[in-house]
Amino acid sequence: MRVRLDLLLDCPPDAAWVAVHSPAVFRAVSGPFTTATSLEPAGFPDRWADTEHRVRLRLLGVLPMGTQLIRLRDEFRPDGTRIVHDEGGPLTGAMSIVSRWHHRMAISPDPSAPDARTRFRDALDVSAGVLTPFAWLGFWFFWQLRAQKLRRLAPGWATQFGAGSSPGGAA
Repeated sequence: MRVRLDLLLDCPPDAAWVAVHSPAVFRAVSGPFTTATSLEPAGFPDRWADTEHRVRLRLLGVLPMGTQLIRLRDEFRPDGTRIVHDEGGPLTGAMSIVSRWHHRMAISPDPSAPDARTRFRDALDVSAGVLTPFAWLGFWFFWQLRAQKLRRLAPGWATQFGAGSSPGGAA
């Protein structure tokens, strides 16, 4: 099943692209409902790259949800759309009921204000066998909270991730 967002964010596409490669943004849009702790020896990097990273997830910072692998790759389409794919997924704990995980975040300019606003499409395809409808409901609720955080944080990304930030290297 698919959980989907289609948002207009008040920031330039380049700033949104850098933001979705920021572990700090990932933690900000996940919390406080879900908290993530890096399980890698060096901790969270400054920027996600095409790499793998293991995290421990907790519900409301207290209840263990298990571990998850974040496995990212970037896609650049001819029309200018940039997509971050997370094809990792849950490894242990309650989240391991999910047998299929593909999270995509697509960044493209808003045609009405291409230098000032971003069309952000966020899709998660999940399967959990007979529990898929329940998993979908939980992720749908989480995605609504995530949308609120994205809208609230995006206006600051132009200054935080604007000029001088490298747009390479998710939320």
